[in-house]
Amino acid sequence: MTARRLWYLRGARTAVSIPGLILASAFVGFAGLAKEAGLTLAETVFMVGMVWALPAKVVLVGAILSGASLPAAAFAVALSSIRLAPMVVALVPELRGPKTPRWVLYVLSHFVAVTSWVLAMERLRGIPRDMRTSYYAGLGSTLVLVNMAVVAIVFLLADSLPPAVSAALFLLTPMYFLTSLWGSARERAGHVAMAIGLVVGPLLHLVVPGFDLLGAGLIGGGVAFAFHKLLRRRAPA
Repeated sequence: MTARRLWYLRGARTAVSIPGLILASAFVGFAGLAKEAGLTLAETVFMVGMVWALPAKVVLVGAILSGASLPAAAFAVALSSIRLAPMVVALVPELRGPKTPRWVLYVLSHFVAVTSWVLAMERLRGIPRDMRTSYYAGLGSTLVLVNMAVVAIVFLLADSLPPAVSAALFLLTPMYFLTSLWGSARERAGHVAMAIGLVVGPLLHLVVPGFDLLGAGLIGGGVAFAFHKLLRRRAPA
């Protein structure tokens, strides 16, 4: 077995974990949501593989249910996925080796979502740099393929699954995202941003329900950035 294949399999094994299980449980709820929206099995499975990030898929299904036009739906999905850009910027330098082709990094960027990003950032530093792309390819592709299979199976069995169970499983994902991002934050500013967002978000929902998430992100991120700059100024040279 070649070294790259070995590291690919190790990445695939990393996907079989508690975070991977929680993500799969959330896709159980998504399969029921997609079926209620009138999507076919092929459309739902294709959406998982192509869009991948779960919030973006929920936004797309919501646009379909509301009867939004194709440009409006595409814009909403793109706006939802902008949040992944900083993750890609942080992950790519960790993956890049001295001879890594750019196209490999472009392909691997497709697998970036919260679960794969957190798992990779926790483990990449202990992996030889020239094997990191193989490792992440195994991790990312396994998460995508497994959840495509989960969605296909649940879609066929959705009629026998109680709606309350689907909803409960779907809500596991945001809880996992919050706890995992909190634990993986490398600077205090990340904790500040999340804490402020948790407080400000519900308050803004009462005042401007259509812009609560955006407002919480801007306020929490702005305060966290100012906090980070203040700490750097106070730090000894």
